[in-house]
Amino acid sequence: MSGPLARHSARVLLVDGQDRVLLVNCVLVQGEPGRGTCWITTGGGIEPGETPAQAAARELAEETGLDVAPEQLGAPVAYTGGYADVGWAAGEFRDDFFWYRVEAHQADPSRLTELERDTVLGYRWWPLAELRSTDAAVYPLGLAELLTDLLAGRVPARPRALPWHH
Repeated sequence: MSGPLARHSARVLLVDGQDRVLLVNCVLVQGEPGRGTCWITTGGGIEPGETPAQAAARELAEETGLDVAPEQLGAPVAYTGGYADVGWAAGEFRDDFFWYRVEAHQADPSRLTELERDTVLGYRWWPLAELRSTDAAVYPLGLAELLTDLLAGRVPARPRALPWHH
């Protein structure tokens, strides 16, 4: 990618003791729920002065109520990016993904921002088998394959490139 990013995000692959990943159900277009929904990992935009790990930890707390220190997230395990025009921003986007395990956690949406409250419809812990077989829109693309490797202990030495979804 060349030039400034329209949006750089940090996201968390939150996996529980049953090897399920927490995904957030969101509307595709803010204010237009009739345009469809998708399932995404927790996370969001990196604010000025934040590192990707700081942003990922902040977003995880906002979206799920789980407080984790940025250094507990380690290094990103994957990334994706490309061009998108999502109405409120157009240009090059990049998402960096961190991997974090908990034994169990009940998602608490009480810290969602106003924007997130307008777009988040709910949460679900997804078993890997269901993630592989669903017809629902799930982002990032390649999530099931990445989780298969992570759960088997195959953590990449460098972040793995995932396909862009726009």
